[in-house]
Amino acid sequence: MLKKPIRAAIIEHIRQQFEELGCDVRIVNGTPDHLHALFLLSNDRSLAEVMKAVKGESSHWVNHQDLIEGKFSWQIGYGGFSVSESMINKVQDYILKQEEHHKKMTFYEEYRRLLEKYGFAINR
Repeated sequence: MLKKPIRAAIIEHIRQQFEELGCDVRIVNGTPDHLHALFLLSNDRSLAEVMKAVKGESSHWVNHQDLIEGKFSWQIGYGGFSVSESMINKVQDYILKQEEHHKKMTFYEEYRRLLEKYGFAINR
């Protein structure tokens, strides 16, 4: 759904939303089916509050801009991971190269591997 011209506009809008919520953004990028964001969480908001606000507002914005045919909404849920200072550049590079990376492995395959690696149950 998120083709390049549309994705660029959505990414810029999402970046602005994070900033308005007091979250310093390093990078937002993704592929046609998902986005990643690396940001410093605001001291006065939880991750759940930030993600609810960003996802809700950006869905509303996309629908009112008529960027996508039909009604747009993000999937339910999100993944959130803390990143140590020593890994920020590596994570930023990973996010920057999303399209290249997912030509080798789908998001779903990567997600399953991550869950298996760290011992989380996988719903089949």
